[in-house]
Amino acid sequence: QVQLVESGGGLVQAGGSLRLSCAASGTIIFINVMGWYRQAPGKQRELVATIARDGSRNYVDSVKGRFTISRDTLDTVALQMNSLKPEDTAVYYCNANTARSNYWGQGTQVTVSS
Repeated sequence: QVQLVESGGGLVQAGGSLRLSCAASGTIIFINVMGWYRQAPGKQRELVATIARDGSRNYVDSVKGRFTISRDTLDTVALQMNSLKPEDTAVYYCNANTARSNYWGQGTQVTVSS
């Protein structure tokens, strides 16, 4: 089992920055990929960025050049979000993937005002 706790969401003006953090606990040694997803009101949850155990990263096109995902330790993953836009407003979820299961955090709200 893996437990995930996000922090760092909030309200920011367009053009501003936020940093999200996610702390994992439990059987973290089995985590292969960690990432961030988001869900805006009335929309499906979408992938934002992922980082694999070997450090390879993947981003959705809409955040490339603005967001950076990092995994400094085995049990933490961060998302640095710069040049935020109103369309980035959503609940952001941390995700951890093992060979057997997929785990989610409770989500943290990010609101970008115009």
